[in-house]
Amino acid sequence: MAAQRTLEMNFATELNRTHNIRVYDVREDITASEISTTMDNIISKNVFDSNSGNLTGKIGARVVVKDTEEFDLA
Repeated sequence: MAAQRTLEMNFATELNRTHNIRVYDVREDITASEISTTMDNIISKNVFDSNSGNLTGKIGARVVVKDTEEFDLA
């Protein structure tokens, strides 16, 4: 069984919308502090373009773990 860990970060934009950024294969030991600092850096350095304006704040973040089990059908 293989587990995929995805960090989902949700940001507020200038037009009062939500912009989501996903990072795949995130470390198992990532902390809330590291995520918060990363999100602050993304906002302050204006790293990403968005159709709904610049990123203006943090809404939330979560790590989603997806387990996949493949079957040999031969």
